Amino acid sequence: MIYTVTMNPAVDYTVKIPELVLGKVNRTEKEAYFFGGKGVNVSIVLHNLGIKSIALGFVAGFTGQFVRQGIYSLGIKNEFIELPSGMTRINVKIKSDKETDINSIGPAIPQDSVELLFKKMEKLKDGDYLVLAGAVPKNLDAEIYSDIIRHIKARNIHVIVDAVKEYLLNTLKHNPFLVKPNRTELGQLFDREIHTEADIVFYAKKLQEMGARNVLVSIGDKGAVLVTENSKVICHDAPKGEVKNTVGAGDSLTAGFIAGYMQKKDLEYALRYGLSAGSATAFSETLATKDEIEKILNSY
Repeated sequence: MIYTVTMNPAVDYTVKIPELVLGKVNRTEKEAYFFGGKGVNVSIVLHNLGIKSIALGFVAGFTGQFVRQGIYSLGIKNEFIELPSGMTRINVKIKSDKETDINSIGPAIPQDSVELLFKKMEKLKDGDYLVLAGAVPKNLDAEIYSDIIRHIKARNIHVIVDAVKEYLLNTLKHNPFLVKPNRTELGQLFDREIHTEADIVFYAKKLQEMGARNVLVSIGDKGAVLVTENSKVICHDAPKGEVKNTVGAGDSLTAGFIAGYMQKKDLEYALRYGLSAGSATAFSETLATKDEIEKILNSY
């Protein structure tokens, strides 16, 4: 079974504006609401591929109910923990001459709710997959993802971490199966500008020296670089197409990678499958469907 953890899910309010003018009233041409968060997006794409997962995390208020009900409506099992106060965050995604994101903080998570999440982790079994992805509310310690892995480390779990800065770095001592920064995030981990493929490989290997087994670095429309635990470097360009929406493309890459790896236990195939899924989402207005992903995969 695959479990996804979204500590800070969101309602994404996406608006299309011909030209964003600061300091003026801007009128939208088109708008839509989506429930999401990195782990939630991974569960949705897995569902679209016919793969079951259980979505875990925290929700609060009427926006939290929107997220929970949306996931239920897709037929995805979720065991979100309802927080006693606050409201699941609303993120604003502005589509204009330039894309602009305004991401909210989200509710505080009390310690007893964190302990409930840990309790739910007790059902994970050998061979399961656990995706720890996305932003963490500021009241939680930067060790939270590390603490989760420590809680389940006695079992043979494939842990995938898609997080930033110390939230990712603190997990490395537990030897996660895969970490997935993008190029910018990789640079932030080492306070360096990452410009070339050689830079990516160099710092990906640094993460392996710190404990990561496999490192997958996404580089947008230029594809991705995977450095495997047996020191193989695999680089693939992204499939070509018209980009319509980048929201969830990285999460789709994660979902596709897991799906591909589960199929063949082959990391290069997993990378191709992941890039196909990420690109299929980028070429669509919403998260990619199975048909869209497989159409790209079969011609890639």
